[in-house]
Amino acid sequence: MPQTLDAAAVRTWCSLALDALGRDREEIDAINVYPVADGDTGTNLYLTVESAVQAVEAVFDAHATGTSVPDLPDAVRAMAHGALIGARGNSGTILAQLLRGMAEVLGEEGAGTEAGGVTGAAEDGGDHLARALRRAAQLAREAVAHPVEGTILTVAAAAADAAARTAGDGAGDGASDGAGGAGGDGAAYSSGAAVHAAYAGARVALDATPGQLAVLGRAGVVDAGGRGLLAVLAALVEAVTGDAPARVAPGARPHDLPAVVESCDTDDSSPGPAFEVIYLLETDEAGIDRLRRRLDALGDSLVVVGGDGLWNVHVHVDDAGAAVEAGVEAGRPYRIRITHFGAAAGHQRERAQRAVVAVVPGEGLAGLCAEAGATTVLARPGEPPASGELVEAIRRAHAHEVVLLPNDAELRHTAAAAAEQARAEGIRVALIPTRAAVQGIAALAVHEPDRRFDEDVVAMTSAAGATRYAELAVAERQSWTMAGICQAGDLLGLIDGDVAVIGTELAATAESVLDRMLSAGGELVTLVLGEDVPDTLADRLERYVRDGHLAVDTVVYRGGRQSVPLLIGVE
Repeated sequence: MPQTLDAAAVRTWCSLALDALGRDREEIDAINVYPVADGDTGTNLYLTVESAVQAVEAVFDAHATGTSVPDLPDAVRAMAHGALIGARGNSGTILAQLLRGMAEVLGEEGAGTEAGGVTGAAEDGGDHLARALRRAAQLAREAVAHPVEGTILTVAAAAADAAARTAGDGAGDGASDGAGGAGGDGAAYSSGAAVHAAYAGARVALDATPGQLAVLGRAGVVDAGGRGLLAVLAALVEAVTGDAPARVAPGARPHDLPAVVESCDTDDSSPGPAFEVIYLLETDEAGIDRLRRRLDALGDSLVVVGGDGLWNVHVHVDDAGAAVEAGVEAGRPYRIRITHFGAAAGHQRERAQRAVVAVVPGEGLAGLCAEAGATTVLARPGEPPASGELVEAIRRAHAHEVVLLPNDAELRHTAAAAAEQARAEGIRVALIPTRAAVQGIAALAVHEPDRRFDEDVVAMTSAAGATRYAELAVAERQSWTMAGICQAGDLLGLIDGDVAVIGTELAATAESVLDRMLSAGGELVTLVLGEDVPDTLADRLERYVRDGHLAVDTVVYRGGRQSVPLLIGVE
């Protein structure tokens, strides 16, 4: 097989990597003890590569109707971008940066290419690929706030070093050690020789990780992220050469380990932060520099990858809201995912008995629900989550039983599809058809994971059903409503989904909505304010409720950036 890396080989590489991670996902999850023993490294790497595959396939689909085919720069840039926007977890985020580094070199127009690919020319093929691996390892290390040896960073650096050493030998004979060999007798240094050398170097480095990181040595496992990277490199070997390296058992402990480094500067005996926060961020270099300093002070496991105005931010913190707020101050965050770790770090996280997954319309509610123990999915204005996002959140919840709160009437079919998919994977899922975020808040308030699943679901369903919901929205155009004709720019007070009040001023319209809702009784009013709504509105509405309904309490939450200025719930 020609040892050439072109667009077709990149497509094959991504597909083979996804297949390999799919096979090994659960076993890699099982050896995940660092930086947090949350048992999801294999899953996160799989989802990251899955996003890269989709992006590469989209490039090929765009060329399907014509006579041209994608070139190497198109393919590697799509791969890197797909991984960036879909990166999950600590290792997935680092893998995205590794792919970005490779794409920077391999995507250089006209550099090291012949007929759209990296060929076997001595000055092009192997050298070019070795340079790509070196850039990948460099960028990944720079993206991590506090690099630690014995991790995926170490394995990536070893792969780059091995490829560079073989390039320095000027032949491919050094690439055969433990990897099936590329052959070589002083011939030109090919791409095949480079990938064989990189794989062999990575495998040796992976076997040494328990001697570099104390937590791995005590658990008797290799680094899970490094193990996942080895699978990705094995796929690259097969895509370029046609030779598949022998499969490595993910949980196997290498023989004759060096002594564990007890002086490791990572204190893995402490519980660690409670939340993992991930989001995409649109900002410039200055904004990302400020963000790094702010997040580094808030938590640990900080990884910021990307460039050219788009970044993927990953951090472990105790204050999830502060981490999101830092992103808001730096630029425009979206696709925000907040995961509660549940069990303390430093030991293998057991699958919880029960968890709650909630869709929320704003960053503020995401932090609130996460602090209550829920795994959250952010519904961005105009971008409702797909069923795949909900399935991923159910998996991230890492529980035998999951209560799903869609919190939007429009998501009922999407949520039902996600629940069915999760049930097919052996997870017991109860879908409570909450139609608004305030109903989800009410359900989460009565959630008790220690009682029987059916009883918990009944109590949460009852609390949600007993909560009437309303929202104040801005009319986009003139139209007929149940409350009369509205004009563009009017404020609409919708109660249980129907327009009940038309107004021109936010506070007065909200008071009219509250009058209607409280006329049927109530014990608690919940107000969720949008990003641009002043606190004075909450103060006025609290006084209004207190003056007119002495027995009714009011709670106020900041929802952050959401599609409407005000959400109201009455229980």
